[in-house]
Amino acid sequence: MSLPPAHLVVRPALRADITALQEIARRTIDASYRSFLGDEGVDRFIDSGASDEHVESHVRQGHVYCLDVHGDPAGLMILDGPTVDLMMIDIRNHRRGLGKLLLSRAEEILFARYSEIRLETFAGNAAAIAFYRACGWSAVDRPDSDTESAVTKIEFVKSGGRLSH
Repeated sequence: MSLPPAHLVVRPALRADITALQEIARRTIDASYRSFLGDEGVDRFIDSGASDEHVESHVRQGHVYCLDVHGDPAGLMILDGPTVDLMMIDIRNHRRGLGKLLLSRAEEILFARYSEIRLETFAGNAAAIAFYRACGWSAVDRPDSDTESAVTKIEFVKSGGRLSH
């Protein structure tokens, strides 16, 4: 079920949004990451505060965009250089076309500055992998391991920007 565009706004996140965006990240991680990170891994990540710190530090750096639905935060994305560092839609708003909208906006912002952009996802996150492929992203044939957690990730790239840095 898609929403009318008038009810959707992608805007730079404000410091006042930090708590709501942290809650979205925790809910999404809790509901969506257990199948590939396991209960212990998800609980440790959330309970350690790492998720909250990641969101807060990037909001303070001006790298976070908030997706508002009817004036309330429903998703977020962190853009860092040519990279979509994080993109999440609140689990309560999945399957409404909001992920495509947010990713499209990320591409628009990044392609204005870079000719190739990138993102990565967990190798076990089949839903995200299928989503990125359906949106025209290509997996790079070199999975990387996060040395801290030994979790395999897959890098995706997309070309099409006007400028290169």
